[in-house]
Amino acid sequence: MRRREFIRLFSSAVVAWPLTALAQKPAAKIWRLGILQPGAPPEPLVDALQERLKELGYSEGHDIAYEYRWAEGRPQRLTELAKELVDLKVDVITAFSTPAAIAAQKATQTIPIVFAGVGDPVGSGVVSSLSRPGGNITGISILATELSAKRLELLEEIVPGASPVAMFWNDSNPGMVLRAHEAQNAADRLGLNLQSIGVHDLISFDDAFATINSKQFNALLTLVDPFTNEHRQRIVDFAAKRRLPAIYESREFVDAGGLISYGPNLPEHQRRAADYVSMIFKGSKPGDIPVEQPTKFELIINLKTARALGLTIPPTVLERADELIDS
Repeated sequence: MRRREFIRLFSSAVVAWPLTALAQKPAAKIWRLGILQPGAPPEPLVDALQERLKELGYSEGHDIAYEYRWAEGRPQRLTELAKELVDLKVDVITAFSTPAAIAAQKATQTIPIVFAGVGDPVGSGVVSSLSRPGGNITGISILATELSAKRLELLEEIVPGASPVAMFWNDSNPGMVLRAHEAQNAADRLGLNLQSIGVHDLISFDDAFATINSKQFNALLTLVDPFTNEHRQRIVDFAAKRRLPAIYESREFVDAGGLISYGPNLPEHQRRAADYVSMIFKGSKPGDIPVEQPTKFELIINLKTARALGLTIPPTVLERADELIDS
């Protein structure tokens, strides 16, 4: 009896084992997403990217893992950080800003790259074409260079006789060189005297502010990149102290107390970058995905700052505003 019982139990186990094995699902792939940022945490734009990926069904620790590399305001570190992500063999790299996109592109020709916050992807050499970027890179353009004329026109509407205007910008960012050149061309067409004031580190801020103080500027145009955005409060506070009406490229400056901004919604761009990442996870080739350009631009005005400067915003400008801040 014992022998028969043993054989029966053993046979049952042999029959049941394959069924149990078939019932076990293979472990889900965990995608590794490299995040290359020129700034430092916390970064709301990274939050927007991750929130959208979560909406698309990617749960951190379950089917996606993040590898962060922060340059902390030192763009010269981006090359080294991009190489670290490549060595980790991440599945996709997201790169915010022109310098980050260029660093990632130089680090790998095989790992897919999705960029955001790049003003002129073709002019800066990030892609060869917007419709078919080719290679291992695609992303979201902020169309920054073409908007310079519109911002200067807005500045003239708000501050009649705005000339001369100081253009405050990061002169070490190759993407910003193109933008500054376009702004200068736009000013020439509009008959505005636009004078370049470049910064590239914290020491140069003092020199730039001293130059602006020594001249009779009537307004300020600030070109926004990760470096100037990181130090936006310092720039906004200087404009307020100097009583300079200023226009910016992103609303973060207006939220910080700046007068006016006109440009695309950057958090929304990061959400769209998340859509691109998801497409690549599902098998799309980055070189076949067209670079997306913004179609909607936000005009944000800080009425409290306008009153502090003694400015009356024309009704025609107020009517076009997407949001008025009065607190």
